[in-house]
Amino acid sequence: MSDQGTVQGTVVRERRRRMRSESRKSPQDRQERSGLAEKLIHVNRCAKVVKGGRRFNFSALVVVGDQAGRVGIGKGKSKEVPEAVRKATEQAKQNLRTYSIQNATIPHGVEGHADGGCVVLRPASPGTGVIAGGSVRHVLEVLGVKNILSKSLGSSNPTSVVHATLDALSRLRTPEQIRAMRCAVPDSDDL
Repeated sequence: MSDQGTVQGTVVRERRRRMRSESRKSPQDRQERSGLAEKLIHVNRCAKVVKGGRRFNFSALVVVGDQAGRVGIGKGKSKEVPEAVRKATEQAKQNLRTYSIQNATIPHGVEGHADGGCVVLRPASPGTGVIAGGSVRHVLEVLGVKNILSKSLGSSNPTSVVHATLDALSRLRTPEQIRAMRCAVPDSDDL
């Protein structure tokens, strides 16, 4: 009976040690386990003045992607930052969409608009890297684009810039998709 208690104690200690080492791992290690890369883009603090002082609420904007053409964004709100980030991450995982990328860049130049923000994306030759700032860079990195040129115009609000970037990406078409659209000519019977 004492041997069984010793074995159970050893198993429990081993499990605790594993859990502690998991919590100390960096976000990149957690990314490798789940297969999705997460980036926190912006945390906003909102204060409400009440009789006893101020009450703070936080909203977080997170982008999640598999670095192979899929990306999603989420926004979470809570009274605490970690809870807001968790809610935003869950929403981003539910909003994953697939976008057209070729050879670690985009097939052609596009422009996207959302609210007051405008984002211009241009393909780049290998070795250029991601030439983008702030919110656009985060979206493109988790999407898996390695070579691209971009310019953000208009509003610098992170939410507007992210939505404008996704609008631009949704306008992308591969040569095969364009060829299929052009070849879809109605039959003479339909005329």
